[in-house]
Amino acid sequence: MIETLYLIPHMQITEIYKSIQGESSYAGLPCVFVRLTGCNLRCSWCDSEYTFTGGQKMTLEQVEAEVEQLSPDGGLVEITGGEPMLQEKEVIPLMDRLLNSGCTVLLETSGERPLDKVPREIVKIVDVKCPNSGEPDTFRMENLDALTLRDEVKFVLSDRVDYEFARDFTADHKLGGRVGSVIFSPAFDKQAGGGRDTSHCLLDPRELAEWMLADNVPARLGLQIHKFIWDPAMKGV
Repeated sequence: MIETLYLIPHMQITEIYKSIQGESSYAGLPCVFVRLTGCNLRCSWCDSEYTFTGGQKMTLEQVEAEVEQLSPDGGLVEITGGEPMLQEKEVIPLMDRLLNSGCTVLLETSGERPLDKVPREIVKIVDVKCPNSGEPDTFRMENLDALTLRDEVKFVLSDRVDYEFARDFTADHKLGGRVGSVIFSPAFDKQAGGGRDTSHCLLDPRELAEWMLADNVPARLGLQIHKFIWDPAMKGV
């Protein structure tokens, strides 16, 4: 009996909750978030450092049951972290389960891990790290071949250097015709709390918008709307 239990695949989960999708082209929609524990990157403005360790072990069945309880009729589910692809062996079967249950499934990932085994029906939201992230050059370039028009590439920006990197990367790799959306998002101060306004953005969204318009970048400007709805320091939203 002990050996049988040991063989049951478990995932390390930080939290599962329902909220409003705050980023991507799905922003504003109700969404169930499955946040996995663990990350191998240390981005300078990371707002989910609490996911690096801890969490609880859950079976695929337990995760699926909790998602179904929060969203009985399917709907939108995002698998995030941390870096969910560190648990590839378990997360791929979870994706299949959620797709089979009728969910639209988003995967938030840095693209540092291989994405070729992710089911094509999954919407991959790939956060390519910019120079000031502290983790530049971590994106696995062969992952570009795994992206389709259903996927999205996101750049989190803190200044003009980051912007020019994202602008040039988008042009050099023809992302405008390669993925469904390219998103330029101002980095948010990870120590922010209390006020819910753009003063917490490390790059003024108006300035970013003006740069994008001047350069005719084939991208959308994205704001983390959950940080304008709730206190920016809140977890589980």
